[in-house]
Amino acid sequence: MRLLFPPLRGLLLAALPVALLVASNAHAVPSFARQTGQNCVACHAGGQFPELTPYGRMFKLTGYTIGQRTLPLSVMAVVNANKVKVDDPADKTTTGALTFATASVFLAGKISDNIGAFTQVTFDTTPNIGTFSGRSHPDNMDIRYADRLIDDNSDLIYGLMLNNNPGVQDVFHSVPAWGPATVPGSTGAGAGAAPILDGGLGQQAAGIGAYAYWNRTLYAEITGYKTGDGVFSILTHGNGGQTYIKGTNPYVRLALTKEWGPHNVMLGLTHFDVRQYSDQTDLTSPTDHYRDNGIDAQYQYLLDPYTVTATVARIHENIDYAAGNSDTVNSLRAKASFTYQAKYGATLSYFSLTNTLGEESKGWTPEVFWTPLQNVRLGLQYTLFNKDQAGANPNARDNNTLFFYVWGAY
Repeated sequence: MRLLFPPLRGLLLAALPVALLVASNAHAVPSFARQTGQNCVACHAGGQFPELTPYGRMFKLTGYTIGQRTLPLSVMAVVNANKVKVDDPADKTTTGALTFATASVFLAGKISDNIGAFTQVTFDTTPNIGTFSGRSHPDNMDIRYADRLIDDNSDLIYGLMLNNNPGVQDVFHSVPAWGPATVPGSTGAGAGAAPILDGGLGQQAAGIGAYAYWNRTLYAEITGYKTGDGVFSILTHGNGGQTYIKGTNPYVRLALTKEWGPHNVMLGLTHFDVRQYSDQTDLTSPTDHYRDNGIDAQYQYLLDPYTVTATVARIHENIDYAAGNSDTVNSLRAKASFTYQAKYGATLSYFSLTNTLGEESKGWTPEVFWTPLQNVRLGLQYTLFNKDQAGANPNARDNNTLFFYVWGAY
């Protein structure tokens, strides 16, 4: 305990000024590139977010501390057009008009030799699509203390972290907080059937955890999540009111990795156990019990001028409701991406979300993109629904969506 207390104290003390700065201001980020002196390709496969290279994973594992301290601010914005096959003229998100969708400010980088942070504040125009009016809120946040013990026979990276979105701390970016995913603003794979680990507590909980990575082979993590209220309320976005969970809810992550030449692979397991109050206005009410078990795998080939990444993630969720009934949810997401010269690329994603209540969302999303500059990306996606009980149109294919975006960051 005497060994752990100074790092934990340092982590919490570092979190306070970062969180206060975030609160006062109403992917990889360029501030990381400026800090390390590396091109985005060093951390991201083919320079494309959110896939991390082995170097990018080491940067995150070591607490975002590689390199020299620089101005830790970056900005990002997305302009997009979203056209649904059979649209609702009253819904500006379906008509294909080019609109400003979202923008973010990042405070991210090295705080000390052992402490670093990734924090994001986002401004979005929902529900005022087509205007420049909207709201700002805390987005993904990950603050870390990390250290490393290395000699001729072993290499151990270990650390502590504070974050506000279960899975955002993942260094493989293969769990739902990161992927397999589409770009910010995309309509993605529908709703209704997703497990709680698939965004159910995003920016609504505060987690403190510990992790270790041994010999670049075995990764292990345990994090406890509590309601993001009280002192932790500055980490939550509060959209639609705070989500309340009971006590400390464990998140466990294990992964095996191997690198050889231009190849690297990962096989991972995830467990998340959550008790959420059935009546969010009465914190003495009984709880609904969610148990998510996931398995995921990733393969990468990284050798200029080609980059290939393939990721698949499956989550099985059991829910026992306070009312006495139960439900089962299954989520399957897969994505393959190819990049040439870190400029031209294509991806193909598959999604399947089902539950025992009969809600289904299944389909494919092909995408092509072009990165003319390191910090600018243009892309075109088309989501084809095979099933979409959660969609606006009774015929799933009527919800097919063409999505164009321009993403920029500095």
